[in-house]
Amino acid sequence: MRSVLMKLVVLTLALAATVRLMPGLDFEGSFWALVAIALIFGVINAVLRPVVKILALPVIILTLGIGALFVNGLLFWVVVWLAAPERLDLGLTSNGFWPAFFGAIVMGIITWALGTFLDRD
Repeated sequence: MRSVLMKLVVLTLALAATVRLMPGLDFEGSFWALVAIALIFGVINAVLRPVVKILALPVIILTLGIGALFVNGLLFWVVVWLAAPERLDLGLTSNGFWPAFFGAIVMGIITWALGTFLDRD
């Protein structure tokens, strides 16, 4: 249970930092909305990411792994789409695919760094 809670904290912090760092990604909501978005992001990564990566495997192989960046960007864009005011109204918006794509890269780097830092014994 603690590791799931720790992953949610890491995702929430990474999402907050990503929204602050990336132009084109805007967040106007409460702290709990940010936690809900991080939870949605975690569920989508756990459920959809393996399926989409298997379906995109030929493209990922042909592009020598760069296609995986587009898979991550697409999944982050789905999260932004779900959190938009027209759907779940959690306050996260994007100016298109490219801010979400680069936001996914920034989010991955921050999540990795925070996870490595907080995972020390």
